[in-house]
Amino acid sequence: MSFLPGFNHDKRTTYNSVRIRNMLLDATNLHEFYTSPLGLTTKRVIGKHIREVWPEVKNMNVLGIGYCPPYLNAFRSEAKRVISVMPVSQGILQQPNKVASQSCLTSEAELPLPDLSMDRVLIIHALECVESVRPMMREVWRVLSGNGRIIVVTPNRRGIWAQLERTPFGCGQPYSANQLSRLLRDTMFIPISSNGILYVPPSKSRMVMSSALAWESIGRYWFSALGGVISVEASKQIYAETTLGAASRRKVYSTLPSP
Repeated sequence: MSFLPGFNHDKRTTYNSVRIRNMLLDATNLHEFYTSPLGLTTKRVIGKHIREVWPEVKNMNVLGIGYCPPYLNAFRSEAKRVISVMPVSQGILQQPNKVASQSCLTSEAELPLPDLSMDRVLIIHALECVESVRPMMREVWRVLSGNGRIIVVTPNRRGIWAQLERTPFGCGQPYSANQLSRLLRDTMFIPISSNGILYVPPSKSRMVMSSALAWESIGRYWFSALGGVISVEASKQIYAETTLGAASRRKVYSTLPSP
């Protein structure tokens, strides 16, 4: 199964409209965005939030699903292992040898990783545009360790970033905070915290971008529901029943080699 556009949780959004909105989500366009002034500002704001939620990852295995390199680099000097998994249709860019050796293309419905092998999983530029959301989240549940945590970042349905297609957050299916938390509960995760991020407008104005952190402080206090993206941290629900039929047909992966 490939990384397909067209995921439609909301009946008001048609398959074709989601497909068109997903056209920007390839590695080249994402790389161009994150090397632009607006993309660098976005990376700074979202990256700061991720590090506040996960301040300590020493000796942990960290997995990124989607286009995560801008955010994973901060963990490489600290974590035991950092792995980036990108969807097949998104593609992958040439990277330094050490980083490239820890990156791969794969189907979101079958991660090439052993059970319980990841301590932290970051999902960004992924959930909003996959068709097989639940199979992907079941795979995340499978590879996450018993006391592991995930962070899921998606465009906010109520935010201005989701309305403008000139950035990656204007592509795919946006979520509300309640929708995202409900999806996580339905796929055997327990939401721990939910936050709005990216209150700075998606403007190319240097003055606006230079005041991004001030926008964050004001937005969280006065307009908490209107952040450009939603971030939910969740833990693994380990007491629910599992689907044995799917597990019996899945490939078995050996333990990870030493980094």
